[in-house]
Amino acid sequence: MPTPYLIGLLREGRPTPDRRVALTPKKCVELQTTYPGVRVRVQPSAHRAYTDQEYRDLGIEVAEDMQTCDLLMGVKEVPVDQLLPGKTYLFFSHTVKQQPRNRELLRTVLRLGITLIDYELLTNAAGERIVAFGRYAGIVGAYNGLLTYGHKHGLYDLKPAHQCLDMDDMQEEFFKIKRLPAIKIAVTGSGRVAGGALEVLDKMGLRQVSVHDYLHRDFRTPVYVQLRSRDYHRRRDGLAWDTAHFHEHPEAYDSNFARFLPLTELLIACAYWHPAAPRLFTEADTQEPDFKINTIADVTCDVDGSIPLTKRSSTIADPAFDYNPATGELETPYARPANITLMAVDNLPCELPRNASRDFGRQLLDQVFPHLLGGDAAGVVARATIAQNGQLMPRYAYLSDYVA
Repeated sequence: MPTPYLIGLLREGRPTPDRRVALTPKKCVELQTTYPGVRVRVQPSAHRAYTDQEYRDLGIEVAEDMQTCDLLMGVKEVPVDQLLPGKTYLFFSHTVKQQPRNRELLRTVLRLGITLIDYELLTNAAGERIVAFGRYAGIVGAYNGLLTYGHKHGLYDLKPAHQCLDMDDMQEEFFKIKRLPAIKIAVTGSGRVAGGALEVLDKMGLRQVSVHDYLHRDFRTPVYVQLRSRDYHRRRDGLAWDTAHFHEHPEAYDSNFARFLPLTELLIACAYWHPAAPRLFTEADTQEPDFKINTIADVTCDVDGSIPLTKRSSTIADPAFDYNPATGELETPYARPANITLMAVDNLPCELPRNASRDFGRQLLDQVFPHLLGGDAAGVVARATIAQNGQLMPRYAYLSDYVA
């Protein structure tokens, strides 16, 4: 590692700039203190949640030039025309699933001799991701779900999360929820995203109940249940549930979510969904008289995925839309009481960019920089390197057809 080793924090360059940043001003100081040979240079940005002056106030250099940096870090994809030849980049590239919109990005990485490391691919020895924004997707998703439900039923009006200064400011809005009826809320998933959603429901003072009680008991106050995969899937062969088998063979399972449909009013979908796995329910189910769900926060936002009504994603500025069960068409939000209202924003952590950035930077300092700057004996960075000096790494050789 050269000394000084210069890390450049890139300005987010997509048409709608992301306000998050990989390292907050305090995290930059901590990084430089922990690794005395490292210096951080921040590219100026008018959109970043942390201002240029906040970096300057802590002695962090703010400058346009990224050419002399050894490592360039962003959050979202770097626009093709802003990539610098021969450099090493670390960002979410969204290429390993052969996403069509980013084919040209990877082609350019290879053509310009770039080394590309992807946050999404940074894993521990067990194959678990070590950095992610999932917690804040769940936090904002659950908040937006309650916001949408209150608006739909004329119960209360909450300030949108993106208008809140930070999470503390958002939590002040919780006190406005005084008229929530004794509804049942279902949260799917058991990972980071679901964990974030449960944080919000707990802080709102909502009671968590067991699956059995959710299905068989009535309550005088609103309650929620956390549903894991085994709670709403069943094997077609009738054998006992096996988590490992489900992950390896999702196509061998059917949905068992029908038993929750007559009870649930608000669904907060936080579970990862594999295209071979069954959907939670069908569009035809929504026409049944006992289908009770009227508000859905599709936090995972898989278009035409686990929630078949998510026919498109929505935006922070325009977060909700209606699904008309009678016609199967999408309509403007809150158009008719009989419609199902969906929130399907696909970049939820952007609504709390300061909190999300602080959390992400903590993960980088604790889980990634020791490998990135300390020799990578465990292969953490190597596993996450899609291309090195313009050549696809063997693990990602399957992408050669994608970029051909």
